[in-house]
Amino acid sequence: MNSPETTEERPAVRALLRNADFLRLWLVGAFANAMRWLETLASGLFAYEVTGSALAVAGVVAARQLPQLFFGAFAGAVSEAIDRKLIVMLALLLPASISTVLAALATTGHLALWHIALGNLAAGTMWSTEMSTRRRMVGEAAGPHIIQAIALDSSTNAATRMIGPLMGGFVFEWLGMRGVYTVTALVQFAGAFALAGLVHHQLTRRLMIARIPADIVDGLRFARTRPIILLVYGVTIVTNAFAFSYSGLVAPLGLGAFHVSPGLVGLLAAGEPLGALIGGTLIATGLMRMDRRLMFAGGASFFMVMLLIAAASPFYWLALAVLILGGFGTAGFGNMQTTLMLTEAPIEVRSRLMGIVTVCIGTGPLGVLGAGVLAREVGPRGAILVMATLGLAATLALVLALRRR
Repeated sequence: MNSPETTEERPAVRALLRNADFLRLWLVGAFANAMRWLETLASGLFAYEVTGSALAVAGVVAARQLPQLFFGAFAGAVSEAIDRKLIVMLALLLPASISTVLAALATTGHLALWHIALGNLAAGTMWSTEMSTRRRMVGEAAGPHIIQAIALDSSTNAATRMIGPLMGGFVFEWLGMRGVYTVTALVQFAGAFALAGLVHHQLTRRLMIARIPADIVDGLRFARTRPIILLVYGVTIVTNAFAFSYSGLVAPLGLGAFHVSPGLVGLLAAGEPLGALIGGTLIATGLMRMDRRLMFAGGASFFMVMLLIAAASPFYWLALAVLILGGFGTAGFGNMQTTLMLTEAPIEVRSRLMGIVTVCIGTGPLGVLGAGVLAREVGPRGAILVMATLGLAATLALVLALRRR
């Protein structure tokens, strides 16, 4: 027999799917994120084919994610003063324009690795606004169904991290970088057009550039009084820096260690997101429930254990299966990351605090670069083993320290 909580989840999901504003934000985000991950994997494959270096791959992938570290908190403060709908549309139009330029360079045979790295850096700057703008708008558009909305959006994000790399591997194999950038440009331009009809009401305050650092500091002061928010920040840093750093080594792991095709490299990259999609769906429908803090920190830890097994695996298909299983852990981590922030933070500081979450996510590229350096010495398998072990130890130490508070 279903519990009362479970039976209440299903009407909530149906209500969300009848909400036009939620649907626009949800679907546009899904397509845009798929294109981001498609480009990320394809740029790594291009870098490995050109250089044969795991460090070069890590550098190109890190360029796409690094702006979150430097601009995430700034984006959070700005999104409280500027129309968030406008910011989201710019975050689609500018990367689409960049993809158009890179597609033209690939078509004429002039595309170089530094062009891709620079394009990743510029597009990644706009990506740094995602958490404090579109993700926040998803929660606000959901009304009383915020937990179900975030779960549905998180599971969809997992689907885009699965579909994007999977498409990226095959599009790169069949059409090259010209096809990659043509597809991503068209989809992102279409997303901006679809979002134009969104009805979004926002109370804004005057934008004072000089005050943004003080606003960020105020947000950090508030966070210090809430151990749960500190838990979100700490585990987010550890998971992105030490666990998700494996994403920068997927291409050398697949091509160099497992000796598979670019298409199967894309499938390997899609493994963890596939598990996260299934797990996120179970959370959204109420079939998987547990304490939110346990689901958040425990899910991250479980994923790191699965990374250890996958890196040590002698077989490609075993590694893929283990990564799919690890995705159940990242489903709990990703869902509760946003849910805990939206339920623990007052509305007046929410964007600032979520902007700081983006900064925490932005430590991921540092981990990607660190894993790339390690891979030069111990190979991609050894690098993933070292990073996941350090991540597990850091997560345990953080949870024990915050429990005392």
